[in-house]
Order: sequence, then structure tokens, then C-alpha cells
Amino acid sequence: MSDLHQPPQGSGQQKWPSEQPRQTPAWASSPYSAPVYPAQAYGPVPLWAPLYGASLPEAVSRFFKKYATFTGRASRSEYWWWALASFIVSVVLNVIMLVGGAAGAKVGPHGTSVPGPGYVIGLILAAIWFLAVLVPSLAVTVRRLHDANYSGWMLFLGFVPFVGGIILLVFTVMEPKPEGQRFDVPGPQTGAWQP
Repeated sequence: MSDLHQPPQGSGQQKWPSEQPRQTPAWASSPYSAPVYPAQAYGPVPLWAPLYGASLPEAVSRFFKKYATFTGRASRSEYWWWALASFIVSVVLNVIMLVGGAAGAKVGPHGTSVPGPGYVIGLILAAIWFLAVLVPSLAVTVRRLHDANYSGWMLFLGFVPFVGGIILLVFTVMEPKPEGQRFDVPGPQTGAWQP
């Protein structure tokens, strides 16, 4: 009778899983994979860490959970999925203004066009949307700059006429850099500004 604790003779394989060499997928190096924190390889990514490969619902959820958090980092997927969601909402609000404005439009006494009452409703909704997402949009842009290892103060490049917006766009498209980890703040979010 053979011993159960010994591998079969001539098989060349280890019998027990506990005897197998330990392989941690978080440490696997692939130039095409997103960075993974070793401690979070098997659980959810904490809110203070960037979520690489985020889906649209995850990006929108993290956007609102980190409403005024200017510290830490945001992955490209977090940033660009939010940009898409924000663009879609803005288009819908503009359609509401156009359709609502055209539905009851009148010609004024001096020959000017007066939009219908739906235009005002759409305008109010657009203003509420703009005010609701202004601060978190600035915060996610700063976190995205941090992920590319740029200071959050680079956000002010957007005010430079003609080229500022293009430079800021290039910075937000850039891949994450390991040096950007200096902006990470593990633990509870403080919401403090970190340039």
C-alpha cells in the first residue's frame, strides 16, 4: 500500500495543493495589465485607491462618493467613463431645452423669437446639473492628473487661451505612472487639497 503523503513515484508532480508553489496574480508583470495593489488582489479596491478597469456604473458611483476629494488618484477609466456620462446628461438637457423652447415659441412684438416655457425648465435643470457636478468634476480631474504624476495645480492650465485645454486633455489621457503613488492617502478621505 502506498503512503498518501508522498507523491506517486515517477509522476514528477507534487500531490497536495499546499505543496504547490504560491503564485500571486497581483504580482504578475504584464505590460498590458493595469496596476493592482497586492493587498487588494482578491477584494474590492478601496475608495482611496484608483480603480483601474472601472465600468461606467463604478466610475459614476466613485465620482459621487469622492465628491470633493482632491487627494489620491483616479484611473483613466474612472475619469473617461465619468466624462462620457456627463456628456450624455448634458446632451439630454440640451435636447430638453431645444424641444421645450420650440414647443411653445412665439414671435415677439419686435420680430424676435421668444422660446416656450419648456426652455426655462430645461435651463433650470441644466443649471442645477452644472452646479451639482462642478466641484466633483474639478476633483476627479485633479485626481486624474495625480495618477499621471502631475500636480493638481496643472488644472489651471485650462485657463491658458487656445493651448491650455489641449495640454490638459493630453495630461488626462496619459497612462498612469508608478510615481503617482505619492498622492495616495490610505484610510479615510480627508478631502484636503494636495497639489
